[in-house]
Amino acid sequence: MTTVEPEHLVTLVTTDYSGITRGRSIRARAFEADAAASVGWVPANQSLTPFDIIAADSPWGSSGDLRLMPDRAARHAVRLPGAATALDMVMSDVVELDGSPWAACPRAFLKSALDDLGRETGLTLAGAFEHEFQVKGEPFPAAPAFSLAALRRADPLGPLVLAALGAAGLASDTFIAEYGRDQFEVTVGPAQGVAVADQAVALREIIRETARLAGLATTFAPKTAPDAVGNGVHIHMSLVDGAGRNALYDPTRPGRLSEVGAAFAAGIVRHMPAIVAVTAPSVASYLRLKPHNWSASYTWLGDQDREASLRICPTPTLGGKDPARSFNMEFRAADATASPHLALGMLVRAGLAGIRERLPVPPIFSGDPEQLDEAQRNRLGLVRLPQSLGAALEALDSDAVARAFLAPQALATYLGMKRAEIALTDGLDPAALCRRYAEIY
Repeated sequence: MTTVEPEHLVTLVTTDYSGITRGRSIRARAFEADAAASVGWVPANQSLTPFDIIAADSPWGSSGDLRLMPDRAARHAVRLPGAATALDMVMSDVVELDGSPWAACPRAFLKSALDDLGRETGLTLAGAFEHEFQVKGEPFPAAPAFSLAALRRADPLGPLVLAALGAAGLASDTFIAEYGRDQFEVTVGPAQGVAVADQAVALREIIRETARLAGLATTFAPKTAPDAVGNGVHIHMSLVDGAGRNALYDPTRPGRLSEVGAAFAAGIVRHMPAIVAVTAPSVASYLRLKPHNWSASYTWLGDQDREASLRICPTPTLGGKDPARSFNMEFRAADATASPHLALGMLVRAGLAGIRERLPVPPIFSGDPEQLDEAQRNRLGLVRLPQSLGAALEALDSDAVARAFLAPQALATYLGMKRAEIALTDGLDPAALCRRYAEIY
């Protein structure tokens, strides 16, 4: 009798416009033997809503073929305790049959934006995505927020997550018991270029795998209940020059933002109402983006203020540390229903638009915009962010600069898919809406 051992599979993955990582698997030995290995893909896949229904308003129809072309430098593999096989995924570009970039590939979109940033400024983007997630089903006894007890009751989830991230090639950093019920935050060290978004994809899937093997269900959904603490994604960014110096930092200027850093920030603030259609792209996202939620609600640049949508982060100098090394900005109007590559690409494009126009630093505000009158908010550039996905899509469609960040077919695909998502959730009350997204994300 022959004993059958499981094949080691490598999955070529893409994280699509719905923020869901999809792909196809092949034998690891075939992948390693063929340097040009790729797998087939379908254009209409990009019009899949989170509910696995292809939007009727899709420019692709039922015809056409593409390939998933793996980036072998972006392979993340780990075999966790209790797993029958290894989790082995390779970030891939969606390409035409001749290998040229496909117009609606999120990863190619980010790479193109980074290429333009490098060519026009000589700078590279460095950063990391910081994620919050919750364990569903309330399996743990109650414990105070941020407490050691809250961490230990979930043991060994935290140690396993950090070990798995490290084994998969990510610089695992911290695991935190957060403010919400059964909520945790995970951070990794900074990467550069497209790897910033690649790491975000790998982190989400590794956390899901680790929790699954521990018998736990997790969700990264922006809200698990209307009155629950939200799960955000904070996108940390800095700019690095050819010598490895932090080009974002200048301690002599407002907010310690260099001239190029100020312009980069100003571009993001200017186009933020349009950008959130991509960075906070679910119907449920707008239950979270509200004032006094420690998330984001206005086009707001703040210095160490956690209500700001774009936050200048603190720079510890303990032990003689150089503040320039850790100086960065944190975009807070984001969550894990977004495609990391698409979201980061939009931020880079907006920042680059600000650099091209040599925009000055926006007003740096700290306080409560809700306590100001409209004239005061206008003077400070504090514009209320869209309060629904529909309004955000309109903001994107009406911002001539931001809509041009995306190729016409890519924009049509995105708008069509997201409008279909809105229609599919029509009639759900907030509680049902939160449950629906928590099941998916």
